[in-house]
Amino acid sequence: MAFNTSGQTYNGSGGPIPDNGTSVYFPISISDLGQIDTLYGLESVCINLQHPYDSDLGIELIAPDGTHVILTYANGGDGDNYTFTCFSDFADIPIGQGTPPFTGTFRPQEILGNMNNHQSGSGIWQLYIYDMYPYADAGTLIDWSITFGDNPSGPFLFESSNLPIVIIDSHGQNIPDDPKISVDFSIIDNGPGLRNFVIDPPSFTHNVGIEIRGSSSQMFPKKSYGFETWDGLNNSVDTTILGMPSESDWILNANYTDKTFCRNALAYQTWINLGHYGTRYRFCEVLINNQYKGIYVLSEKIKRDKNRVDISKLTIDENTGDDVTGGYIFKIDKSTGSGGDGWTSDYPPPAHASGQTIFFQFDYPQSDVITEPQKTYIKDYVNTFETALAGPDFADTLLGFRHYAAEGTFLDYFLVNELSKNVDGYRLSTFVNKERDSKGGKLRMGPVWDYDIAWHNANYCGGDQFTGWAYQFPCTDDYWQIPFWWSRLMEDPLFRDHLKCRWLFLRGNVLSNASFDQYIDSIAGLLNESQQRNFTVWPILGVYVWPNPQPIPATYAEEITSLKSWVHQRLGWLDFSLPGTCETVNVTETSLNAEELKLFPVPCKDELNIRYSLSGKAMLHWELTDQVGRIVNRQTGTLQATGVFQDRINTSLLLPGVYFLKLSVDEFSLQRRVVKL
Repeated sequence: MAFNTSGQTYNGSGGPIPDNGTSVYFPISISDLGQIDTLYGLESVCINLQHPYDSDLGIELIAPDGTHVILTYANGGDGDNYTFTCFSDFADIPIGQGTPPFTGTFRPQEILGNMNNHQSGSGIWQLYIYDMYPYADAGTLIDWSITFGDNPSGPFLFESSNLPIVIIDSHGQNIPDDPKISVDFSIIDNGPGLRNFVIDPPSFTHNVGIEIRGSSSQMFPKKSYGFETWDGLNNSVDTTILGMPSESDWILNANYTDKTFCRNALAYQTWINLGHYGTRYRFCEVLINNQYKGIYVLSEKIKRDKNRVDISKLTIDENTGDDVTGGYIFKIDKSTGSGGDGWTSDYPPPAHASGQTIFFQFDYPQSDVITEPQKTYIKDYVNTFETALAGPDFADTLLGFRHYAAEGTFLDYFLVNELSKNVDGYRLSTFVNKERDSKGGKLRMGPVWDYDIAWHNANYCGGDQFTGWAYQFPCTDDYWQIPFWWSRLMEDPLFRDHLKCRWLFLRGNVLSNASFDQYIDSIAGLLNESQQRNFTVWPILGVYVWPNPQPIPATYAEEITSLKSWVHQRLGWLDFSLPGTCETVNVTETSLNAEELKLFPVPCKDELNIRYSLSGKAMLHWELTDQVGRIVNRQTGTLQATGVFQDRINTSLLLPGVYFLKLSVDEFSLQRRVVKL
């Protein structure tokens, strides 16, 4: 069963394909081949197997030097078998566009020519098959073969990029789901406006621990990764990457199902534009073991940190008084991925006919560190908040939910989830934090996280429609439901009025149609070159990838146009449908008057003065950041009363350039551009 009988064909035997989540290897031993390359090398792989559910299977070829190439991954839906299926880089049809039993010749999921890398063809070649879902549907590999000849393809040629280049060398190890393994990690980034070449000396090198990350995203052949910067003893160590503030935990997000690569960044940037901390990110291209893997987004992981979620550090000996009141981060999410210990809410979701509950997971302190008094405190605090929200006085501005929650963050979180029509919104990847009582103390929503199937990229539960509310999740039989918080908040006339005011204020600037168009176009322009490489090695443009809605755009440009068109429709629907009445666009209990915020001198040199007015007693914070988000000066936790105030910032030690000042009062903030001479 060879694709090219004029070449050298080697046949392998078959065997059972188990259904217990384990992997199985089928070897072929070759002893008479020399170096394989683009003159003489691997041409094709053929398989013949029986299986009752093809999309359960991932099938890879492993070369003697450890190079892996994915032949097919989660293709074929509930169809049966791969019957006389061959893989060649010269085939017209990608395997993802084929239908079971895939009889014929298809382009593999990854480039087969990556094997022709000047390695010796002699050694053990392995067909690696794994069944991803244990649903009592085992199969059998009947036989398989590999063919070498004088018409091979070569490795994908990747020489340079306008994006930073991330290079990972695992020294032949497979990167697992868990635990992290030690790898060499480097970045080539020659700076703004300069091209990056693979042969350039790296600007960053480090030992890192890396693993595959994600829950449902693990079904995709292009994997996302979590990594941690390590010292020589494999202990975590903080470091700065691509200009982002120093930390040890980072993410390489594949965004496989989002063919625009915009959606996560769009949500993070929107949250930032609303005046909150949002995940910083940089687009890059990735090489793993000399194989080009495409466009990734290198981003921060949500963590408590002075430059990330800026709440008080909570140590194991802080178990009483004001100390135990914060800070905390908890989340609503699946228990897979980075899920952990937590507690079940006393209040079920609005839809719970199947016994659904809401489970809160400890995120900071982590479940293996948090003490029992700390667990008790945050559980009791959230329960008290929920009791107040569910009670008859929930809308009372003194006795109701506002006593325990910073309303402004709930308004903004609602808006980001609704304008993106996030099908997983509120019910998954939902983070909440709480600061220490002496520093504000209320529950605050965010940061936002995981929006790659938002913004019209889900074909289920209304995710493909620009109409309807995300908080009124229609799939009542789904196990993962939305807490009662949001439907209850929308029963409060004052919350609705504040929501309307906030919307009208933001629609005039950061949530305008033009603002979204400009940002999406900026990403498309940045990625216009690299997307062509990405979709060469991952040929999925115009192809359904779960859960893409129909119709599926055929080109990258059409993907971008489709996204912008949907955003316009969604914004228009919200303009018409958002409830509430607004008499003023100022929605905070203690207001920070935008017109009365004055900076001088402008530009500044040795000092910058801030003059502002407050309409009530409030906790005030300000921070000065550079253009990549690094905080260069800050003031936190200053309690101010009603009146006009002036602060002075020493800027004498700053380098000349552009900076950004963010002034925050309670849950409201203003940002201004600052030029330093």
